[in-house]
Amino acid sequence: MRKPIGVLTGAALASMMMVTAASAKPDLSTVKEIDDKMLQVGLALEISEQCNSISARKVKGVSFLWSVKSRANALGYSDDEINAYRKSKANKARIRARGEDYVKSKGLDPKSAADLCTLGKAEIAKGSVIGSLLRAK
Repeated sequence: MRKPIGVLTGAALASMMMVTAASAKPDLSTVKEIDDKMLQVGLALEISEQCNSISARKVKGVSFLWSVKSRANALGYSDDEINAYRKSKANKARIRARGEDYVKSKGLDPKSAADLCTLGKAEIAKGSVIGSLLRAK
């Protein structure tokens, strides 16, 4: 006995919709493990740019960013999705605001180069991810 084509087509369409819904990924900015690492890179970069006594570990930073990209790829994000996240003005502004909040949480002023130096030295001494991306001159 043959089933009507409409029933088969409907079943196939329903299956495809369920697979698509199941594979939908959250926006990359909401993936904490990726977004937090981008915050750490951003803070290290800002500290190195504002503080004359601290420089960025550029090779380590590039390696770290490649590992973040690799992790995002492993989570199912395409290079285009990663680049869109990375280049987004809204994401840059959001991460900057998170960075400023982090600096303030340490009792420091994010607009003060001296305070960013203080934070950088503390992060280096602590051996944090941020500190590992920095080097005291």
